[in-house]
Amino acid sequence: MDNLTHSLVGLAAAKAGLERRSAYATLVCVVAANLPDIDIVTLSRGPYVYLANHRGITHSIVGTLALAVAFPLLFFAGERLVARLRGRAPRASLKGLLICSLILAASHPLLDLMNNYGLRPFLPWSGRWFYGDILFIADPWIWLALGGACFLLTARTWLRVAAWGVVAVALTLFLFVSGGRFGPGVPVTIYAIWLAGIAVFIALYNFKFAERWGASVAGAALAFVVVYCGALAFAHARALEESKVAADSLAQGGETVTRVAAMPTAANPLAWRCVADTDRSTFRFDLRLGAGGEEGRDLFRVEKPERAARELVRLASEDERARVFLNFARFPVERVRREEGGATFVDFADLRFTEPGARQRAGSFALEVEVPPPGR
Repeated sequence: MDNLTHSLVGLAAAKAGLERRSAYATLVCVVAANLPDIDIVTLSRGPYVYLANHRGITHSIVGTLALAVAFPLLFFAGERLVARLRGRAPRASLKGLLICSLILAASHPLLDLMNNYGLRPFLPWSGRWFYGDILFIADPWIWLALGGACFLLTARTWLRVAAWGVVAVALTLFLFVSGGRFGPGVPVTIYAIWLAGIAVFIALYNFKFAERWGASVAGAALAFVVVYCGALAFAHARALEESKVAADSLAQGGETVTRVAAMPTAANPLAWRCVADTDRSTFRFDLRLGAGGEEGRDLFRVEKPERAARELVRLASEDERARVFLNFARFPVERVRREEGGATFVDFADLRFTEPGARQRAGSFALEVEVPPPGR
């Protein structure tokens, strides 16, 4: 999930009661909720080093536990040192900070497991990827529920109100501008519900709702996220059933469908992006729950390389970047491309996210490898 979601989970958990465990507990909750993403430091060594390490050991059970224990220990020691230097009594409770850190650090891989990027929870013993496929990587309804609750509970000054207003405007612009970029177009109804939700939280703020209900507001928001994920799990099960039927109908020339995945799209729980693998091709299509007869919507198919092209793909796969990419890719596809000057390239892509040849706009989800001519 995106780091805004993780931060809101940490802040909401603190406001739901964990902030009473210790001084600085709110800060520890927010930081611990983002802690496994410390692997971003590998980005300094290039996108494919990052791809190899992201959602790796720091997101595994062992890595998350180690970070969750180490962080509050270091924070507690640092707070005691600062207190001594300033001549005051230390305020942090090690037990309280440990509880906060363990709970919120665990929430990070749990949320990440629910989307289609994947997670490797059993590193360093097993590099197998697991996919929940129920939450889009940035879910506006989680933003709205948790952000609205945190707004009600923290907007005590006009400066904080203004800050939350900036966040609301930024997220609204993001939703309106990019909502259709990550799957089927977002219906106007979705935008209307989003704006209505913001209006409701503004009204609740004016009626001083949080002053009456206190920590229960954050607890209710977190409960909504749990129920919402359960509903999405039910929707995913239905989408997977429909996608298997659709994939069989879209298979061409007697090809055999070997696996199918139904993955969430931005903002719309009824719209799913599906990818199917067969013995001769890999294809992607969009599916709307309950909308029979639209199985082939936005169909995109890539045939698997054969004969000479297959050998070129094998050679390109020996490139170190390609090895990293293929270890990550869930639905890898390849296309051989020859340019006028005689150079031969293999375009790799993960059909979950992009198509072959989309290197410039797909980041690490697509790769171009030049295959040297014989003798080089």
